[in-house]
Amino acid sequence: MADNRALITGGWAGALGIAGLAAYSHHVGRAAEARVPPDGDFLEVEGARLHYVDKGRRDGEGPAVVLIHGLAGQMRNFNYEVADRLAETHRVVLIDRPGSGHSLAAPGTHPGLRAQGALIAAFLEQLQIERPLLVGHSMGGAVSLAAALAAPDQVGGLALLAPLTQPQPFGSAALQELLRGGAPLRRLIAHTVAVPILQLRSRRAVRRAFTPEYAPDDFAIRGGGLLSLRPETIDIAATELVHANPDLSAMAALYPTLDLPSAILFGAQDAVLDPERDGAPTAAAIRGCRYEVIDGGHMIPVTQPERIVQFILDTAARIR
Repeated sequence: MADNRALITGGWAGALGIAGLAAYSHHVGRAAEARVPPDGDFLEVEGARLHYVDKGRRDGEGPAVVLIHGLAGQMRNFNYEVADRLAETHRVVLIDRPGSGHSLAAPGTHPGLRAQGALIAAFLEQLQIERPLLVGHSMGGAVSLAAALAAPDQVGGLALLAPLTQPQPFGSAALQELLRGGAPLRRLIAHTVAVPILQLRSRRAVRRAFTPEYAPDDFAIRGGGLLSLRPETIDIAATELVHANPDLSAMAALYPTLDLPSAILFGAQDAVLDPERDGAPTAAAIRGCRYEVIDGGHMIPVTQPERIVQFILDTAARIR
């Protein structure tokens, strides 16, 4: 009897603990959304509700420029001069990827890289954006490639910043095992223990993303970094990692079919993605793709805006 009572008491304690963590995680997520609210408009695309900003010159000589952020990021990652500088001469469209930032994927779905690429192509068609330059950072680079492969006639060119392009191991063996644990387990972790753990490790994670450079003091708000602590963002990021390699394997086999102005720029000291794995081989596979490595880390759209703007303008100028 005593053992049964202990089991019951332990069960109730565990349930209350999980409920408490879920309530705390929900509070953190809503607080983040309040501090980093939507900046633009929303568009329904194939069941997804996409958050975007459309600004700049419609009468410019060059193509529209579409900026696509990376894993667990959002459109404010381009807030450090890049979007505003480009908008002086081009139409600039920033988009939160499905399930990231303030964009919502279709109910019950977690679109992978190729599915997101198709959504981006449908988004471009709905907004009547003809043959734009897609600028993708990190996982946004993979989505840009997926869009170009899905709808080659709709994309004018690619300017990829520290892009994810090839299959690779993601994190430790323990992390990979966790990612393979299934959607219910990932969702439970994302909505309970993941938020406080990430809060404790956020400085280390930000340092790794920016090293050898430094994150701006205002990155949490101006750069949208605070939204990475939402349970929903953690869930979608984990799911994207789970499905990334199969999509990347299929995509990599098709890179030689791409025939459009393209360029890849990497930071030599990138601690997140390897230029020798995700840069050089992909640039060699895409016909006429220009490849450049500069001093810097993974977050070069934030840390080196002038260099990034020039890289984008140079690539845009190649689109006819």
